[in-house]
Amino acid sequence: MADWTPQDWRAKPRVQMPDYADGEELAAVEARLRRYPPLVFAGEARRLRARLAEAARGEAFLLQGGDCAESFEEFSADGIRDTFKVMLQMAMVLTWGAKVPVVKVGRMAGQFAKPRSAPTETKGGVELPSYRGDIVNDLDFTPEARVPDPGRMLRAYTQAAATLNLIRAFSTGGFADVHKVHQWTLGFTEGEGAERYREIAERISDTLDFMNAAGVSADAAHTLQSVDFYTSHEALLLEYEEALCRVDSTTGKWLAGSGHMIWIGDRTRQPDGAHVEFCRGVQNPIGLKCGPSMTAGHLKSLMRTLNPENEAGRLTLIARFGAGAVGEHLPRLVQAVREEGAEVLWTCDAMHGNTIKSASGYKTRPFESVLREVREFFQVHAAEGTVPGGVHFEMTGGDVTECTGGVRAVTDEDLGSRYHTACDPRLNASQSLELAFLVAEELSARRAEALSKAG
Repeated sequence: MADWTPQDWRAKPRVQMPDYADGEELAAVEARLRRYPPLVFAGEARRLRARLAEAARGEAFLLQGGDCAESFEEFSADGIRDTFKVMLQMAMVLTWGAKVPVVKVGRMAGQFAKPRSAPTETKGGVELPSYRGDIVNDLDFTPEARVPDPGRMLRAYTQAAATLNLIRAFSTGGFADVHKVHQWTLGFTEGEGAERYREIAERISDTLDFMNAAGVSADAAHTLQSVDFYTSHEALLLEYEEALCRVDSTTGKWLAGSGHMIWIGDRTRQPDGAHVEFCRGVQNPIGLKCGPSMTAGHLKSLMRTLNPENEAGRLTLIARFGAGAVGEHLPRLVQAVREEGAEVLWTCDAMHGNTIKSASGYKTRPFESVLREVREFFQVHAAEGTVPGGVHFEMTGGDVTECTGGVRAVTDEDLGSRYHTACDPRLNASQSLELAFLVAEELSARRAEALSKAG
């Protein structure tokens, strides 16, 4: 990318980004961010690319999950811990189902900006600019709160750095010990309605007991006490992204220092747009959301732009169509990839296409719709002979009531009791783990079928 610089996006059409009134204040914030250390490092991004290449070949499986939009007010060590803990539990269950390593990528330490369906919103006859995430403006519905404030980027950076610091400590300090993680999962299977998952949990217990008897204990194997955990977010606010770009001293290539993996949303994937221009020049793994309006031609153009060398692990295609629509849209995009001979990792975002408004007026996502989309994703890949390489969920470790259904049976009437999200509804801890068990069953069945055909 010798012809690329981090500011080239400024000459391209921009969408879903705020207009700051005070250009001098914005420039001062950007200058300050450019002096700060990067949040992640190039070697970490390269390791993640290698892991994602394995997932594309079916030698690993990607679990990507976390908050819809990180909040300044909800920020706490307990919140980070609880989400990290649930992702570890999900990863263990998925490892059992897939029989391959699970690559763990959080929507954390950077997921502060959100695209919106309209630039303004109206309440009680008052129209104000839309809330675009805490890195841009405030959720409070007042004229002052909705003014884009560039200083919020500094607060986002500080919170992201603190989040990463704690995640790194959890990843290597014993909190991620495989036996502890499994004990947490056993607690879930003892709950009412979770009996069907107990057999899987018991088989995992038997495996751990065998490993311990064979001398592969946590004390003897460091890999049982630590995990690799990566961060990701939508690269939406490009002033922030540009300011944290750094040159990798090892390769001389540019790195987006804001997170290990960044993605382009379904609303910002214009082939000639600013977001595609920025992402094409950094060496990080790049995600690309693919919704129903994605055409084969646009996908081919984007693959050539974002991965011109066709490198494995570089590009992850995140399918998000909605339950009942996967069979209509995914096969034509799989065919486009096949025609290009493109190296991609296919994952399923089963959240964004399944958002509805409940009878009580809350935006929600039915658990059964999320699960149905995942199953349809696996079915299409089975029919196409391609690899379903991962799943992508908006979830939290908290006991929220934002998505209906699941073994704990959150109902429409329950939504208002603990509805805390600032943007989109998230799976709670119980629903997230239950979904992991159900996806594990799909992975296990797929593996059994593949072995049967091979035999």
